[in-house]
Amino acid sequence: MHTPLTWREKIGYGVADMGFNFYWTNIATFLLIFYTDVFGISAAAAASMVFTIKIVNAFTDPLIGAAADRTVTRHGKFRPYLIWLPVPLACAALLTYTTPDLPDGGKLAWAYGTYLLMMICYTCINIPYNALSGVLSADPQERATVNSLRFIFAFAGGTLVTAATPALVRWLGGGNEQLGWQLTMLAWGVLASALFVLTFLNTRERIAPPAAQKTKVWQDLRDLSQNRPWTVLFFLALIIMITITLRTTSAAYYFKYVVGRPELMQGFVPAYMISAAAGAALTPFLTRFIDKKRLMMLLMSATSLLSLAFFFVGREQVELMFALQIATGLVLGPKSPLAFSMYADTADYNEWRTGRRATAMTFAAATFSQKLGTAVAVAVIGWLFTRLGYVANVAQSSGSQAGIVWLMSLIPAAFALLAVAAMFFYNLDNARLVQIQADLAARKTS
Repeated sequence: MHTPLTWREKIGYGVADMGFNFYWTNIATFLLIFYTDVFGISAAAAASMVFTIKIVNAFTDPLIGAAADRTVTRHGKFRPYLIWLPVPLACAALLTYTTPDLPDGGKLAWAYGTYLLMMICYTCINIPYNALSGVLSADPQERATVNSLRFIFAFAGGTLVTAATPALVRWLGGGNEQLGWQLTMLAWGVLASALFVLTFLNTRERIAPPAAQKTKVWQDLRDLSQNRPWTVLFFLALIIMITITLRTTSAAYYFKYVVGRPELMQGFVPAYMISAAAGAALTPFLTRFIDKKRLMMLLMSATSLLSLAFFFVGREQVELMFALQIATGLVLGPKSPLAFSMYADTADYNEWRTGRRATAMTFAAATFSQKLGTAVAVAVIGWLFTRLGYVANVAQSSGSQAGIVWLMSLIPAAFALLAVAAMFFYNLDNARLVQIQADLAARKTS
């Protein structure tokens, strides 16, 4: 019999993801323009650096997951990271958004070193945090609720950062953008640290690996490679991240060069985040009536149709653009909590199948696929822009404009359909999960 989680613990777990988005949304939305317009390196150098660090950081994820799975403290395996690393992460972010008085080569080396340090510190907290959702409860419905609340806080944090960061830079810097960015990231780091500590204080790990388990990292990786539902989710995360990154990264180009109204981006991104938060809130309700596999297929089918519809929107139909963006947020909002609850289910499946449990490695390898998907999307955009003759800050050719529209519509629509196809191979339905939980419980009492 599963002990229901209290709302204090559910909310206590969720608030940390707001803190993570104080970093992540700043990185995704503002870091590139900080490097080019404030820090002072070329767009090509900044883009290459971000791509390189993202690939390197993706390969650190399994190592950090392996370390977290082998951590043993009186506070559990994963919770301690929420108090060990907030200060190093805040310091690394402060250094990343610091502009040193160095020649161009020294600046670029500083950018590589500090950004890599920040991303490693971020991953060292984020992967154990992700894994924590898999050991709070064994109930699949509770997991859906916990992850739903988590992503409501995440989208709220992203909306807050998008709206507040430019104003904070102006206010704290007093006209000095370099100082403004330093102090702004310091403020976000302090707030995030407080939220991480709140999560540590208000959660408890209830699921542990079998007492006699002693495995090597290679065994964990081998178990995952033979875990069919996890393998499906690995490719699903890769495909979905490509789908989302193509649209979000292309949106700024779309409004600047196709619509001719770049100021609309200020409302376009928050519109998505607010509607995605509403979609995430619906996840526990939806999973009560629709099997997770079928629900994911329905969500990605709807995403494909909405992306396809964007192809037919005229550049003057701003209201329709926003309506489709809000609808896309609603259907993609449940995707994240649904996927993370499914990762926890695959960790249970792995223990049921092999007698071994590697929760953090399960989530770490999943974030690896997400980072890889982001890198692939950036590469697709760069390749397409090069092929179509994109030139920055000038009126675009008809071919270049068409390419930008494809990146907002047809190409993500195709990837979303590919995600639907991947889910056909997922073999954990509700009935099988109930049997797995019953078998695991019986093993522990025998």
